[in-house]
Amino acid sequence: MKDEGRGSGIALWLRREGPSWFGIAESGGELVATSVAASREEAASILAACLPPGAPRRFEEGSSAFAEETARMLAAIEAGDETRKRFAISLEYQPEPAASVYRLVASIPPGYASSYGRVAEAAGTIARAVGRLMATNPLYPLVPCHRVVGADYSLVGYRGASSGPDLDDKLARLRSEARGFREELRLESAGELLVFPVERVIEKAEADRGSGALQLPLW
Repeated sequence: MKDEGRGSGIALWLRREGPSWFGIAESGGELVATSVAASREEAASILAACLPPGAPRRFEEGSSAFAEETARMLAAIEAGDETRKRFAISLEYQPEPAASVYRLVASIPPGYASSYGRVAEAAGTIARAVGRLMATNPLYPLVPCHRVVGADYSLVGYRGASSGPDLDDKLARLRSEARGFREELRLESAGELLVFPVERVIEKAEADRGSGALQLPLW
């Protein structure tokens, strides 16, 4: 999705689709960040917080085919339909290896998850770097950071947390996406990234809670 462009720097758009507001930050038709919230103000605040520090930006008004199409895609993803997920990342503002990490995680389909280590290997970086990128994910809901877990299927790292409500949220999201898959899947379109059914993560979480085990980061 390319736009006609309106000058240098990052263009910020806010669009409402259904009950939600979506924020879109783009440069020349390539995404820098996205956001979703219940109000225009919150979507704008989240979007601004996701931008690279010091990057020139401006809020745009009026029509934009790029913004309209992107907002519809984001709304569809929020509703559980990821078949229309198509986007390009601005390498100027999200340089490698971050862009590769975001693209790889975006390719993980509902019902599956992968580990920080597997994503790192496919992206040519290290697991802790993937963890940091997921904790500060600027491209939700395009990049489903909740689908990246520890090497032992543990719920570590969501929003930078190792325990507490954020991990409860992560588990709830994965439960809602369970499809009953049993086998691992190799995503040829994503650098041979290996993904596994979310049921393994759910089973691990239930076992840990049953035993009172403390979750420690295992990338």
